[in-house]
Amino acid sequence: MDQKNLRDWEAKCTQEEPPKCKARCPLHVDGREFCRLLTAGKIDKAWAVLCKTMPFPAVTARLCNGDCQKDCLRAEKGGGIELAALERFAAENAKRTPILRSLPPKNKNIAIFGANLSGLTAAWDLGKKGFTVVVFCENKREGFDCLPADRVSDEIVEKELAQLGKMNVSFAEHGKPDPQTIMAASQSFDAVFIDPLIYNSTQLGLSEVDPATLQTSIDLLFASPDASEASPIKLIALGRKGALSIERKLQKASLTAGRDREAPFETRLFTNLSKVEPVDPVKVPAEGYSTEQAREEAKRCLLCECMECVNNCVYLEEFKSYPKAYARQIYNNASIVMGTRMANTMINSCMLCGLCEKICPENFAMQDICLEARQDLVDKGHMPPSAHEFAFRDMDFADSTACAVVKHQPGASQSKQVFFPGCQLSASDPGALERTYAHLCSVLEGGTGLMLRCCGAPADWAGQKEMFSRKMDSLKRDWEALGRPQIIAACPSCIESIQKGLPEAQISSLWSVLSSETGRLPQHPEVKLLSLQDPCTARDNHELMNDVRLLLSALDVTFEEPELSGTHTECCGFGGLLANANQPLSEKAALRRAEHLDHDGVTYCAMCRDMLSKAGKRCRHILDIIFPDGNADPAGRTAPGYSDRRENRVRLKESLLRNTWDDQPVPRNDYESVDVKFTDEARAMMETRRILLSDVQKTLHSVQDSKQVLENTDTGHKLVQCRPVTVTYWVEYEMEGGAYLVHRVWSHRMRVMGGVS
Repeated sequence: MDQKNLRDWEAKCTQEEPPKCKARCPLHVDGREFCRLLTAGKIDKAWAVLCKTMPFPAVTARLCNGDCQKDCLRAEKGGGIELAALERFAAENAKRTPILRSLPPKNKNIAIFGANLSGLTAAWDLGKKGFTVVVFCENKREGFDCLPADRVSDEIVEKELAQLGKMNVSFAEHGKPDPQTIMAASQSFDAVFIDPLIYNSTQLGLSEVDPATLQTSIDLLFASPDASEASPIKLIALGRKGALSIERKLQKASLTAGRDREAPFETRLFTNLSKVEPVDPVKVPAEGYSTEQAREEAKRCLLCECMECVNNCVYLEEFKSYPKAYARQIYNNASIVMGTRMANTMINSCMLCGLCEKICPENFAMQDICLEARQDLVDKGHMPPSAHEFAFRDMDFADSTACAVVKHQPGASQSKQVFFPGCQLSASDPGALERTYAHLCSVLEGGTGLMLRCCGAPADWAGQKEMFSRKMDSLKRDWEALGRPQIIAACPSCIESIQKGLPEAQISSLWSVLSSETGRLPQHPEVKLLSLQDPCTARDNHELMNDVRLLLSALDVTFEEPELSGTHTECCGFGGLLANANQPLSEKAALRRAEHLDHDGVTYCAMCRDMLSKAGKRCRHILDIIFPDGNADPAGRTAPGYSDRRENRVRLKESLLRNTWDDQPVPRNDYESVDVKFTDEARAMMETRRILLSDVQKTLHSVQDSKQVLENTDTGHKLVQCRPVTVTYWVEYEMEGGAYLVHRVWSHRMRVMGGVS
């Protein structure tokens, strides 16, 4: 990601856009923050928000008429926030006003003609910046004397004028200045600003005035067209515009750059109002709000923000920010030459599910940024080896001779189609896979082959482009060995991966095939109302999702869809290899999705079923309904652990070779003969640390004839270690009836160096 890419991504996220009240206010007062602080009872801090933006705030806060109220989003849900009344409340009840300190003198003298609101504002802003300002006027109070006396008292006016006196601002009260004096001043002062209520540009004979900057045809003289109809707040905004132009002119900076949002503008900030209940405004008493009334009215503020994706994604929520900030973190992470890459965990924790893109009003695709960042980390050799290694081992095991099958239908020499169930269905429920394959062989003509292997999705999700390419080349060779048949895939992730890596293949979903053959499906027990869980990799496959719904309806299965369903479905926590990179977050994602299903779940993804089951949610795979195994409670089926998943794949192949093809299974490895039992503590440690039965068996097998065994003299337990791959495994055990009883297991990547001297 280069700087331009970063800016493009940042521009998509609107979270840092201002709320509508701030955008539409001529002075861009932050009404959202103001209301947030008032709601919390922090009156002085709320007042400080106004003082930060408003010139002579004790006056301005009392004369604002709240023109932004009609633009407030709350107007659609009960009525706009009474910001004008709240500002008056803050002005009258604040106990402390922030100290205003001017910048050091700049040795630049500015003449301002007219002490109306525009002129006084220009004086305020320029004096605060360190300019020396002289205001030529009839009466320095002329801008305040026209204000309602019941709102702005003489005492308040005198205090604000006294503040101007502390800001390098003085007054020359010599009557209304004539045009000749003004023109002469443009020669003796560094810059001149003319209050439009004294003279507008037409009255001065200045035909050329830039309305965006107030620059006239006379260099360093700034004036405005007629403003006699302008509201007090708009007059103040004119003075502020003139002051900024003078500052930029004297700094030899561009008068126009970055000022497209100086005037009221339309914000891009999106705020979802669909769940907002209407609340009526708190009526403003003649004497103004009480403290409790002010808090109640401020509480009506929606505190507008987007956060649509964050509110609906456990991953984005976890890291306490939002996509625009994440994009910056990822850019900075990639820019590190030496040092710790703090964003690696965040990058690898994305489920790559794409929900954020569907929910975001600007289609911000966090999954694209994270996948690109993973690819970049891999290319530069900065991807931590531990992040996805277990997934790669599992993928390779699924493709090994112990598990993989590439065969024509028994008795056939060619395959018109091939069933590709995916490696997770074979790991989760091998029996359902066998029954499904038998059915396909019985109803489809032309021969139905079988391909048991991984689609390569883990390599793709991990950003391993070369590894994914190798996996797809291997898959392509298997596919071509069967004669390039149509692929019938059961797993939505497999469909997505094969379409990406093998675009020339014709691929259909198992559910499309079954939905067209409902008349030939076996009878199934009646099931009660279910909640449908769409896998996130089916999000953009509308045909697939529709076929599943048609199939369920044809089976007379009554189901309902959760709020986030179909195109907006939530990930179960397995996607993007989240469980490998951030197991606690994966569990949180699964639990969150489980809680959003009101009834027993039904899904067409093996991992969705197992992840929801682990989260305590009763859930069926559709194959539990179509091809039941006689289990009285298929929704309560326990999700297999990591070791069991591998064993299921091996036994599946053995069963298929023996019972379907009348062939001999592949011989088992020697280490698999090691007889092992486990305590509950050991089993829990194995699941948490992803230590497999085979890892323990290899470790115990490797030391059977070795004397390198440590013994705990208190317990009699023995401790051995083995490093069969890049990980060292430690096993604590005792012998029990000729078998190894394993008490605890550990693993680490360190090499413990040393030897006997």
